[in-house]
Amino acid sequence: MHNLTSYAVSSTNSRGRRIQEESPLGRTEFQRDRDRIIHSTAFRRLEYKTQVFVNHEGDLFRTRLTHSLEVAQIGRSVARNLCLNEDLVEAIALAHDLGHTPFGHAGQDALNQCMKDYGGFEHNLQSLRVVDTLEERYGNFHGLNLCFETRAGILKHCSKKNAEKLGDVGERFLMNQRPSLEAQLVNLADEIAYNNHDVDDGLRSGLITQEQLENIDLFSRHLAIAKKNYPEISGRRLIHETVRRMINTLVADLIQQSTLNIAHAKLSDLTSVMIAPSLINFSEKIKQEQQELKKFLNDYLYRHHQVMRMSHKARHTVEKLFHAFSSNVQLLPPKYQIRSHQDKNQAIADYIAGMTDRYAIREYQRLFVIEEN
Repeated sequence: MHNLTSYAVSSTNSRGRRIQEESPLGRTEFQRDRDRIIHSTAFRRLEYKTQVFVNHEGDLFRTRLTHSLEVAQIGRSVARNLCLNEDLVEAIALAHDLGHTPFGHAGQDALNQCMKDYGGFEHNLQSLRVVDTLEERYGNFHGLNLCFETRAGILKHCSKKNAEKLGDVGERFLMNQRPSLEAQLVNLADEIAYNNHDVDDGLRSGLITQEQLENIDLFSRHLAIAKKNYPEISGRRLIHETVRRMINTLVADLIQQSTLNIAHAKLSDLTSVMIAPSLINFSEKIKQEQQELKKFLNDYLYRHHQVMRMSHKARHTVEKLFHAFSSNVQLLPPKYQIRSHQDKNQAIADYIAGMTDRYAIREYQRLFVIEEN
């Protein structure tokens, strides 16, 4: 590993694991975390959980798995330039969506609504629950027993009410402190990845057009450069050339601005990171361009009538499943029936959140559709 700064997280200054284990041979503590995440059941399920487009709509659209890989790639690149812990960044990036529901944000909103009288549903909190409790792979502990800093990075957002129940990993939300720079970095790498791959997927789907995007500064500027450098190309190749330049600009700006922010803060150690303002950020110009792009995607892609129709069906599916299981827990698989004895609604939320898109569709059909031979 490259040399880390004094304010980067390392195996030596980590707050460690909830259950102490022998140090790994031939790898760091955070490489072990990454490996445990990759080998988890929840990670494999990400292949069939989608972002905007439901899994059966096409083979080339991004999934939660490909998105997580893109976040990890962007995050490692930035971390290397800032002399931060690449392995921790990769572990957080690969785990940050483990608790996401089927059907993207529509599924999450529906499950949150179903759980409103029982504490609600936060996908970041569910991702932490996956690595702390739900994974069943090891003989001497539940979950994956990840390092504190990996767990803290996964928990991007958390309500005060939930933070009070989480012990050490919830402290910063109660004390208004910042997470590690590595965790801050993943948040912005996530934004870079989903904004740009939603542009790519939106164009591929035909729901948004190149002509519409030419009104967005970030896109039009890089489209013009791609056309100038390669006047003979068009179609998908031109889009790829444009999007990769957009990503490069955002990554370069993030590195440059964050370097300036860190230098100005005069950090000395991890404690100084916690009490400083958020330091991993874009310049004001790029931040405004990012906001313009996000607003465009929200207005023209996420609210496109075809996406809204699919979101409506997704919410209906999640709501019907939740209410069916809530009215009769014997409809749940045996493992979740046992868990329901402690907390029925949490057991149902765990089951639904763990579903892939196509599994949720099949489960809906098994419960509500009578098939004739």
